Amino acid sequence: MSEDRAPSPEPLEKPTVLVTGATGFIGRRLVPELVDREMTVRAMTRNPERYDGPGEPVYGDVGDRSSLSDPLEGADVAVYLVHSLDDPDFERKDAEAARNFGRAAAAAGVRQIVYMGGLGSDDEDLSPHLRSRREVETLLGEAGVPVTVLRAAIVVGAGGISWELTRQLVKNLPAMVVPRWVSTRTQPIALDDVVRYLAGVIGRPEAYGRVFEIGGPEQMSYLEMLQIASEISAGRPVPIVRVPVLSPRLSSYWLSLVTDVDITTARNLIDSMGTEVVVTDHAIREIVPGEPIAYAEAVRRALDEGGAR
Repeated sequence: MSEDRAPSPEPLEKPTVLVTGATGFIGRRLVPELVDREMTVRAMTRNPERYDGPGEPVYGDVGDRSSLSDPLEGADVAVYLVHSLDDPDFERKDAEAARNFGRAAAAAGVRQIVYMGGLGSDDEDLSPHLRSRREVETLLGEAGVPVTVLRAAIVVGAGGISWELTRQLVKNLPAMVVPRWVSTRTQPIALDDVVRYLAGVIGRPEAYGRVFEIGGPEQMSYLEMLQIASEISAGRPVPIVRVPVLSPRLSSYWLSLVTDVDITTARNLIDSMGTEVVVTDHAIREIVPGEPIAYAEAVRRALDEGGAR
């Protein structure tokens, strides 16, 4: 006698999607893409009266669980794109917010949470930033909603913190004194590909409860990233002088002096730059096929969008 099996859930054709961080770096690009795909989109922000993008603006604050019931009511999928990287106490705040959101999503009957995490091997001694991203992955699903995690390294696009560091460094400095972490390998990804992958896993049952690594086609060092960005934006490579010792604290002060990124955010990012973050699993292409954009082209698009060419 054959064993009865529960049928697999059907893909959600035109789901109702709540996008947190809808006015942020990734959110403000993702919402129009989802609307174009004929999804019903709620753009969650703490200031809905100021929102002028597509979708329905709704109020919500991940730090206040009582504010999450209304925006989540009737939502099929929730995309979680918020973090507190600019706060010295970001680990505690992000953990509390993720726990709030996961519980509220479960209570509302949400079928899937999609989250942008950070690349990096679990076997390594992760930085507080990457360790926090891992914790958020777990806490979002603690109440039972399946979580789809997309782990990425540097996202190249106008307005992104990591990209702005790169752009401003090569723009503002005739030469750079750099620490050893510039030799660490990473795998940058174009913002357009991040949006494509996020949109592509929404409502896909085969993506529920899974972790995917996403990246561009090239693995390169931070130094190579800086040199390519300099050649494209300024038509010349920036002279580089390496120093054997430059502590994370001194590096963060250096970055805050020559860019507009605040010291707390710079320090949290630099703490992660000693960890190699490259793609080791390409399973995402089974669900969202297509070749990712090369780094040089991603740089050109970011410069064009930001008006910094």
